[in-house]
Amino acid sequence: MSRIGKQPVAIPGGVTAQIDNGTLSVKGPKGTLTIGLVDDIDYQVEGDVIRVKPANSTKRARSYWGMQRTLVSNLVEGVTEGYTKVLEINGVGYRATATGNKLKLQLGFSHDVDLDVPAGLEVKTPDQTTIEVSGIDKQAVGQFAAEIREFRKPEPYKGKGVKYRGEYIFRKEGKKK
Repeated sequence: MSRIGKQPVAIPGGVTAQIDNGTLSVKGPKGTLTIGLVDDIDYQVEGDVIRVKPANSTKRARSYWGMQRTLVSNLVEGVTEGYTKVLEINGVGYRATATGNKLKLQLGFSHDVDLDVPAGLEVKTPDQTTIEVSGIDKQAVGQFAAEIREFRKPEPYKGKGVKYRGEYIFRKEGKKK
């Protein structure tokens, strides 16, 4: 039995959920998100909760149960609060600037890295060394933050690069004489 899957997903006030044609759509103050439903799982919207249960006792249904409940929970949390990933830039001359739908990164290359911000996401740069990626879709926020980080991952000797806030970088000692 899935410990996560057994728990119902609470629907807060101001949020509506409905199932039609194999999709679950959740509408809230920040927007609307939808997810395709898996055939092996039963979804039920009952008042102010969404229940997720396996439709049969197959291994596939039991293995999808907890994951599908978490995805539904992410939809509800996304339309109510949204998601934010904060990236920090370390290194001499490394900086970021967000203007409109563009993010400009200077990461020590011979050229600047210009990125288009995907639809549905918002990117802010409170200062030159901090990037905040926010939106209602957890997967999209995490994916764009990972793409930014991929340009210059933090290196273990001086810690230069782009890292998530709170991420620990394992540091190595340099060469010895």
